[in-house]
Amino acid sequence: MSNHSETASTRPLRVAIVGAGPAGVYAADILTKSAGVKDGDFEVSIDLFEAYPAPYGLIRYGVAPDHPRIKGIVNALHKVLDRGDIRFLGNVTYGRDLTLHDFRAFYDAVIFSTGAIKDADLNIPGIELPGSFGGADFVSWYDGHPDVPREWPLEAREIAVIGNGNVALDVARMLIKHPEELLSTEIPDNVYQGLKSSPVTDVHVFGRRGPAQVKFTPLELRELSHMNDVDIVLYPEDFEFDEASDEAIRTNNQTKTMVNTLTNWLVEEHAESENPSSRRLHLHFLHSPVEILAEGGESSGAGRVGAIKFERMQLDGTGNAKGTGEFVEYPVQAVYRAIGYHGSALDELEYDAKRGVIPNEGGRVLDAEGNPVPGIYTTGWIKRGPVGLIGHTKGDALETIGFLLEDRLALPPASNPDPQAIIDLLEERGIEYTTWEGWNRLDAHEAALGAAWTADRSADGAEPVVRERIKVVPREEMIKISRA
Repeated sequence: MSNHSETASTRPLRVAIVGAGPAGVYAADILTKSAGVKDGDFEVSIDLFEAYPAPYGLIRYGVAPDHPRIKGIVNALHKVLDRGDIRFLGNVTYGRDLTLHDFRAFYDAVIFSTGAIKDADLNIPGIELPGSFGGADFVSWYDGHPDVPREWPLEAREIAVIGNGNVALDVARMLIKHPEELLSTEIPDNVYQGLKSSPVTDVHVFGRRGPAQVKFTPLELRELSHMNDVDIVLYPEDFEFDEASDEAIRTNNQTKTMVNTLTNWLVEEHAESENPSSRRLHLHFLHSPVEILAEGGESSGAGRVGAIKFERMQLDGTGNAKGTGEFVEYPVQAVYRAIGYHGSALDELEYDAKRGVIPNEGGRVLDAEGNPVPGIYTTGWIKRGPVGLIGHTKGDALETIGFLLEDRLALPPASNPDPQAIIDLLEERGIEYTTWEGWNRLDAHEAALGAAWTADRSADGAEPVVRERIKVVPREEMIKISRA
């Protein structure tokens, strides 16, 4: 037996996971519960690294605060990390604070689960005009991301949101909803104040294909009908169904539910028109964006967004859409593209810029020649691209962990596997890392801010609103509270 596998089998297997969103937490959880660990064949020792001072990744910084499922997911992730067998190290940035060389010295295997936080590009004329935004940037702002500006320009009355996925609906809902309704969520005060000053009256959401091809989920769609003083507006000419649509409605319950919901809204809408709301959310289908026009009708020049031009589409029988050659324009003063996320390159790893992923085979990271890099793995959106719901991340982690366990006895062993060694290095480099205990302190602090706000409001005699927590935004403050 080589000395190599002996070191790996006589001490706990040291694994670093980079990225503490659902993908990273699920990978850690699956590894601790794997058969070999349960049966006592070997032990694992896992460190979960995160660039932000707080855990949960896109659950904290990428989902609308009023998202119906958010609490359940946070509770599930909290349970895993609260067991005490996975060590959380926050406020540590890969490629800046620690290099791949560092990770290799302290760990037998490294799993990258860094997700995808940038907006996918939409290459149409006028996309660079002032008033044209990436949906992901707006999400980061309203979720109190520590590294984005605290202000957001909310000056438009009419707004276009391009995209037909859950992020597009989140963005549209946050733009059109009356901010008082968001007070029961954890939105930071600067976000509430910003939304309160918005003059918005109309938000238009545009999708390229028909109602049967939308990418959002029934739960997200139904959320729209729970908004006060917002009418949902649909257009009969957008309701087109081809053979593939009919097939999807017949065979897929989710599609059937959504098409029924949308069709019912279309029918009910005219009954409500006697008592209009102060704001409207328009859902458009079969619109492909062609150009964003500046005020005065030019796409170039120094003007701001003044309108957006679409080509009307038609379904081609397969559920895909083709152009009709008919063009329509809508007056809008802002455009948000929410057509998907895109992963970012990581130091010292190959990167597929087209797909925004780390090239890999089932989670085994590949080098430039397409060979697996020993001991380096990936999971989540940076592995397969930003598709699917949070639940899909579990199956993904299962596959990656399966390969890691298969490779276990051949992994390049860490030269310094002592769990204290990485802590000593972080301290020596002056990195103000945060811990799980630190997160519990910050968590309690945010809950206390919510309780104080709730008490002040009832003392003022205002309409009662219970705030469970208020998010702390500045990174320095998060670190200070966590490390107190």
